Amino acid sequence: MAGADQPNYITPQGFEVLRQRYDQLFKVERPQLVETVSWAAGNGDRSENGDYLYGKKRLREIDRELGWLSKRMKAARVVDPAAQTDRSKVFFGATVTIADDQDRERIITIVGDDEIDPNNGRVGWNSPLARAVRGSKLGDLRRVALPSGEVEYEVTRISYPG
Repeated sequence: MAGADQPNYITPQGFEVLRQRYDQLFKVERPQLVETVSWAAGNGDRSENGDYLYGKKRLREIDRELGWLSKRMKAARVVDPAAQTDRSKVFFGATVTIADDQDRERIITIVGDDEIDPNNGRVGWNSPLARAVRGSKLGDLRRVALPSGEVEYEVTRISYPG
């Protein structure tokens, strides 16, 4: 996650996902749960009332997630990678093809820390790999310390949406 001194960059699509999750919890799940808890509370002994106990627990979880989502959205700096004017360097939102010394290629897209999806090549802006290639140009060599050891990558392609 971005620290206090780091901007919380996010793509417009990533911000929309956060907003949709917030709306789903706030407008749909939470009101339904409040209704269930109210109904369960009216059924007498609450100490052995599963609907009531589970409902109260789930309400706390939803409220925590709503608070977290609210903070993340408030701190977000939405950046549209399609609007990037200097497409010769790796900046936020770039899709970058890198090759190691064995010529094994890897394609990554640098996204906000709330949009990470390593299985689909979406690497967080503050990850070691993204930090290593940020600002690089075609042909640049960059070293990155990975859990498996240090690897040197060459930037072989840079693209932006749009």
